[in-house]
Amino acid sequence: METKWLEDFVSLAETRSFSRSAQLRHVTQPAFSRRIQSLEAWAGTDLVDRSSYPTRLTPAGETLYDQSLEVLQALQSTRAMMRGHTAAGQDVIEFAVPHTLAFTFFPAWVSALREKFGSIKSRLIALNVHDAVMRLVEGSCDLLIAYHHPSQPYQLDADRYEMVSLGEEVMAPYVKPDADGAPMFQLPGRAGQPLPYLGYAPGAYLGQMVELILKQSGTAIHFDRVYETDMAEGLKAMALEGHGIAFLPFSAVKKDLRARKLVSAAPPEMKDLQITMEVRAYRQRPSGKEAGKSGVHTNRSAAPSPKRNAQALWDYLLAQGPAS
Repeated sequence: METKWLEDFVSLAETRSFSRSAQLRHVTQPAFSRRIQSLEAWAGTDLVDRSSYPTRLTPAGETLYDQSLEVLQALQSTRAMMRGHTAAGQDVIEFAVPHTLAFTFFPAWVSALREKFGSIKSRLIALNVHDAVMRLVEGSCDLLIAYHHPSQPYQLDADRYEMVSLGEEVMAPYVKPDADGAPMFQLPGRAGQPLPYLGYAPGAYLGQMVELILKQSGTAIHFDRVYETDMAEGLKAMALEGHGIAFLPFSAVKKDLRARKLVSAAPPEMKDLQITMEVRAYRQRPSGKEAGKSGVHTNRSAAPSPKRNAQALWDYLLAQGPAS
């Protein structure tokens, strides 16, 4: 039996909706349903009355719900105590950050912080977007730093999480220049001669941003996908070798643009082939609000008190820009 099954079950008990809980738990609905079924197999009885709508718990499910809240609360308290032992006297701030931001945005951001806020001790956990968000949801980091775009919002309940904007990031197409400094390949390409395209793997967050760029473009783009990966740094490495066009965040390419190792793959008249994303920091609200409203919390107690340095950093970030 896995603790995430209990967390899923608590979410379902509070939302009364498989689809809503799957969304809040950042998994597909079929995967969420399988996890509830696995919990029922472990319990040896039905926990959910699937003949009713909204979803209703069986008597056994009601019993497990009450016990789950106690078990998960005890586990969370125990984990907090253990983390307290390892962090005693250090006050290390733990960041969960998607890979691209970990390589591009985070190092420069920390440098700027040290100049204005002061020195901080940090631990970076680089993950894919889904796992980075789950680190925050599970209480396994102090701050999540991630991209945000209105077309792909994270399902984080404002009653439980707060955020502050750290800035903006523009993503656009880039390519290696030829010997004369002109783009080796220039958009939009032609149907008979598609341009080599270095794309993100299916499901990658930045890949979804590229799809939105192409969908909103007023010009038909002709690509031949010759390579894909889920990391922007991997695409940049291929673009630097001249393998094709890649859509990349500006923070990932600014040094290469200055050195003329990469240039824009879009002509001046195609300025719509880019997108602006916000870079945000998120954390759990250190309050006593009932977490059951979110459908993802594991107990009804207040969130753990933030570390001293983490709280000081958050206060500083709040003073720098808009937050919610």
